[in-house]
This record gives sequence, C-alpha cells and structure tokens, in this order.
Amino acid sequence: MKETRVLRFAKGLLDLLANLPKGVNRKLAEALGWIWFLVDARHRGIALNNLELAWGDELDESARRNIARRNFIHLSRVMLEVPYLRKLTPENLDNYVNFHGLEHFNAALDKGKGLLVLASHFGNWEMMALAFSLRYHPANLVVRPLDNPILDTLINGIRTRGGNELITKKGSVRSVLRLLGQGEVVVLLIDQNLAWYDGVFVPFFKEIACTNKALAVLAMRTGAPVIPVYNVRQPDGSYQVVFEPEVELVRSGDTTRDIEDNTANFNRVIESYVRRYPEQWFWVHQRWKTRPYQPWPREK
Repeated sequence: MKETRVLRFAKGLLDLLANLPKGVNRKLAEALGWIWFLVDARHRGIALNNLELAWGDELDESARRNIARRNFIHLSRVMLEVPYLRKLTPENLDNYVNFHGLEHFNAALDKGKGLLVLASHFGNWEMMALAFSLRYHPANLVVRPLDNPILDTLINGIRTRGGNELITKKGSVRSVLRLLGQGEVVVLLIDQNLAWYDGVFVPFFKEIACTNKALAVLAMRTGAPVIPVYNVRQPDGSYQVVFEPEVELVRSGDTTRDIEDNTANFNRVIESYVRRYPEQWFWVHQRWKTRPYQPWPREK
C-alpha cells in the first residue's frame, strides 16, 4: 500500500527532529510540558483527580500539583523521543538504554513454557520494547490499535523495527496461547481502565480499579511464568530497563478468587515502582473510571 502524503510528511518531520541534540530536545520538552499543563484543563484535571484517588491524604494538594506538572513534562519528553526511536540501532543503543535483571528474564524463559511479561505505561514503554528487541529478544506485543490511523502506522512501524510482532488485543487469547505453547515471549500492559465485563475489580493504590484479568488467566492456564518489567528515566536522560523476579502465582483451587488475587498482586508490582517514580506513569488516563459493583475486601 502506497504511503499517503500525510504519512510521508510525518515520517520526514520525525527524521528531521531526530537530528536535534538531546539537550535541545529536553529543553523543548520541558517548555511544552509546562504549556501543556497550563492550557489543557481536561487532562490536568484527570491527572490531579487520579493523584488524589491514588494517594489520598498521603500527599497534599501542592505535592499532587507538583507531580502532575512533572508528569506533563515527562510525557512531553516521551513524545519528543519518538524521532530517536526511528534511528535507534544496536550500535547507538547504549546512548539511550541500559538493562538490569536479565537473569530473571533468562531463568523464566529457560523453563520452556513461554514467558508472559507484565508491563505498564511507565517511563518510555515504546523505547523499552524496541530496545530489548534490538539487543536481546523480539517479543509479541498485545496492543490496541490507536485511534489515529496515521499515528497507528507510525508507532507500529517503530514497534516492529527490531523484530517484535503485534497482536491485536481484541480476540487475542487464541494467538497468545499458541505462542506460549511455542515457547514465545508475550508482553501485556495491564494498567489501563477496562469495562466491567473485561476485568476484575482489585486494589490499585488506595482505590479499587477494574483491571485486565487476561494475564492472570493465561498464566494460570498455561503455567507460563510472569516477569515484571519497567523502565525508568535516569538523570542523564537515558533509561534503565529493569526485569524483576518472577511473580509467584496464587493457586488455591478457587479459580475466580485466584484470578482476582493474582491480578491484585500484579497491580501491587506496578504500584511499587509508580510510588518510587510517580512522575513517570501515565496519570492523564482515567484509570479509575469504571467503578466496582461491590467493595473490597470481598464478602466471605
């Protein structure tokens, strides 16, 4: 299929921006982040409301606004780093990303049951996926198509540059089961809101969040190990990708309860590093939009 003029223009613009020195890129992102925070009342309100739901009285209003402002700057930097992703290679990778905890990834993969990677919208998740495929091991990414088709084409082109394969989220279970049976690596991001019929209601920070249950269901059904991964921006602007130890599954024999308990454990993992680096998570998403039908803890 021939590229449209708009798509060609977008690629050309990204390639032009890729020539900006990282220091200039950082200053531009800081300015854009400040402006975005000031003028976008809708997303500022979402972020501040999320922070209040998550932290409660642990943080006062001033602290929440400070995190939200830094979050807008961080997300601006993530967006302005997209041009660099089109130029990322195994040769220049060390200028952008380093890796920690690979022994956890390798030990889990060596079990021969496939591997489920617990990921989230933290740090620069697109750079993390691409960098790991370029340096170590391509994976299968479960994704939801972006609403803008031009942006979707651009981002998917970046995601697959290192050999990653994409699985459309809707109706993905059969494909994921097949891949795990072949010993493949499958990455799922489970930190966004879902409709009540697609998730389970479990704690995330101080609130109950409707959370994707697919990771727990797949892990329990296949025995594939679950390895958390996140990436955090360092003071020099590069990212450290961190693989954590395998999450041990709860298996009580009560399937419904086990799905909830394992999903709650996955949320606790994500919360642990969001608490350490709160400005680097995706606070502008309405994470607690779907409300629970009953309070937590569950009735006995």
